[in-house]
Amino acid sequence: MIRHFNTITGRTVLVLFVFMGILHVVSLWTYRSAIDDDIATSNSVQLAERLAAIRRSVLRVPIPEREAVAHALAGGPIDVHWSLVGHAVARTDGVVPNLPDLSERLIGVEPELAGGNLIIGSTSQFASDPHVSVISMRLPDQSWVNVSIVDVRAGRLSSHGTLYSTTVMTLGLVLAAVILARWLNKPLRAFAGAANRFATGAEVVQIPERGPEELRQLAAAFNDMQVRIKKLLDDRTQTLAAISHDLRSPLTRLKLRIEELTAPEAREGMSADIAEMEVMIEGTLAFLKSDRLDEPIRAFDLVSMVETVVLDFSDMGKQVTLIAPDSLVVNGRRLALKRALTNIIDNAIKYGEQAEVAVSHSQEFATVVVTDRGPGIPTGDREAVFAPFHRLEASRNKETGGVGLGLTVSRSAVRAHGGELALSDGPNGGLAVRIDIPLRAGGIAPVARAEQ
Repeated sequence: MIRHFNTITGRTVLVLFVFMGILHVVSLWTYRSAIDDDIATSNSVQLAERLAAIRRSVLRVPIPEREAVAHALAGGPIDVHWSLVGHAVARTDGVVPNLPDLSERLIGVEPELAGGNLIIGSTSQFASDPHVSVISMRLPDQSWVNVSIVDVRAGRLSSHGTLYSTTVMTLGLVLAAVILARWLNKPLRAFAGAANRFATGAEVVQIPERGPEELRQLAAAFNDMQVRIKKLLDDRTQTLAAISHDLRSPLTRLKLRIEELTAPEAREGMSADIAEMEVMIEGTLAFLKSDRLDEPIRAFDLVSMVETVVLDFSDMGKQVTLIAPDSLVVNGRRLALKRALTNIIDNAIKYGEQAEVAVSHSQEFATVVVTDRGPGIPTGDREAVFAPFHRLEASRNKETGGVGLGLTVSRSAVRAHGGELALSDGPNGGLAVRIDIPLRAGGIAPVARAEQ
């Protein structure tokens, strides 16, 4: 559930829903309060006019008929009686619950009730009941019209309308948030797709410079950045070609000159130094070329490529075994991945004397795992070995060859495919190197077989 709010769409919906929900609740409360005040005022005015009309009607008839007329004027929550005494006992606050301004309105309609001729309260019988009020109005002949009012509070509005309005508002907000988020996400997805294509193909992917001003500026900056990066890569490629030629030429001349030396020991020492320099130069150039993306991306059979590498080592008399399905088609740069796998298997043979290679796949990745029986790499040093020219002197020294760039080159090639290269302990000791390559094409027939 939480992961849905890690997207722009989810967070937009959440923010709009929370803030607009709070505003809607506050506005509904304000609206209901205003409605309640209007209803109370309307009821107070109507009640004052009705009480004044009752008093006038009773006053106009002869005394013997007043009680009958009073009964006739009663109805609903109002009960009317005429008597020689007032029934109301004044409240301490002097108001009727929910109709606090009734006294003022009634006196405004009937000015004769001023000066003690109006008592608003209750009888001793209903003293503890806040829903029953008694209003006694004195007549000019000192008799009283007593009116009992039951529950004069205005009825509450139905909550169904509030529920419907809240539901409609919520659905509208969610729909608006989804549309807004998708509208905002569309250019962002275009940027992400262009960045991925540029990272894997090194070809400039132009983003259309349209839409709001901010997006146009971003698209222009992104396109310019791609052009600059492409130029840097092209310049570096040309530089590498020049360095490769310029470094090899003096080394070749040195080889020819040391042949003229008469001292065998000096000649052998210098030849070893030149050979070491050549290895270092080749390794450095290989590292610098490892993230070159000039090889096109094609669909190829990963199992067939792995089999080729395994057979090459087997032909050299190395112990390499393979467990793989019959076919596993991936999209990628075949030569770059072949170099990466060759480096890994070569390391496994050097430091573990043998290599076990297994190819498998899941819904998302094609996986190649190479394990050996060597000393392995301590957990704390497994990330450090990917640094250029880094060597673990305790277990790997120059006598084994290399300059500490094999794993660096291999991981760079794998990551250029959107994959990952990770190190772990092997099931039988030693080191396990795992390569995960994203699957973007079909052609999978996972029928396992073993070859040696």
